[in-house]
Amino acid sequence: MIRFLYLAAVSVGLAVSSASAFAQTRIDSINTSFRWLGPDDKIIVERYDDPRVSGVSCYLSRAETGGIKGGLGFAQDPSRFSIACRAVGPITLPDSLPRTEVIGFSKASLFFKTFQIHRSLDREKHVLVYTVVSTKLINGSPFNSISVVPTEVH
Repeated sequence: MIRFLYLAAVSVGLAVSSASAFAQTRIDSINTSFRWLGPDDKIIVERYDDPRVSGVSCYLSRAETGGIKGGLGFAQDPSRFSIACRAVGPITLPDSLPRTEVIGFSKASLFFKTFQIHRSLDREKHVLVYTVVSTKLINGSPFNSISVVPTEVH
């Protein structure tokens, strides 16, 4: 049990330290239901700028659980989210861009669940494919959303 708690604490520490490496900006917080005790349930809208591809930003909307557990950080947010990625300026692809990479994430529970944004490069069709997935430390989740950004105008 102590080993499990240690691994969980290390995972959280890595997640928190890695989160600052990605450009994330909270755009909005929209109340969806009133809670008598603790914060209301919300939809959170965040922007993630691709750290390796200048000119691309992804906008993620996700559900955030309120109430007492949510206020204390113990609630597990539901796997309800959407992503839209857009060219917000000239797109520059570095030569060393990996075929696939995690570009950002947001925590959905204190220890076990995150929403990860993955970037994939489809060189044949000249597009960047961004997918957000819900993950759990032990069991993954099939919930996902996808957005595509063209890198060249044909």
